[in-house]
Amino acid sequence: MNIIKKVLIKQVMTESSKDKMKQRFHQHKMQLEQECQQLLFEQRKLQNKSGLSKEEVRRRFQGEIKKRKDEIRLIDFKTEQLDMLPLGSEMIEREVEALVEVQVGMQWEALMEPSAIVVEDGVVVRIEK
Repeated sequence: MNIIKKVLIKQVMTESSKDKMKQRFHQHKMQLEQECQQLLFEQRKLQNKSGLSKEEVRRRFQGEIKKRKDEIRLIDFKTEQLDMLPLGSEMIEREVEALVEVQVGMQWEALMEPSAIVVEDGVVVRIEK
């Protein structure tokens, strides 16, 4: 029988991986800022239409804009933290699911212990069980 188990993907910080991560953060931040501008444009467009409550339109759009601005602040914080992170340290990048075979007689606790895959510059350097 097979089960699905969560596995952490850890990234070893190198100059290259830091640069790539900063670039991803920057691109995501730019996308969010663009979405904020688009939402403001759509808000102004809808407020000029008759039959719609201007206050309701403003409230809904401001809520969406606030979510994106909060995410931008989080990205700024992550970027600051990334700058302080020393080279060689490991950072959890994401979590994936792995298919694990379970057989009669296996130790359940050992099977369910957390495991991780450690990656350095796109290359798997070790698997922790």
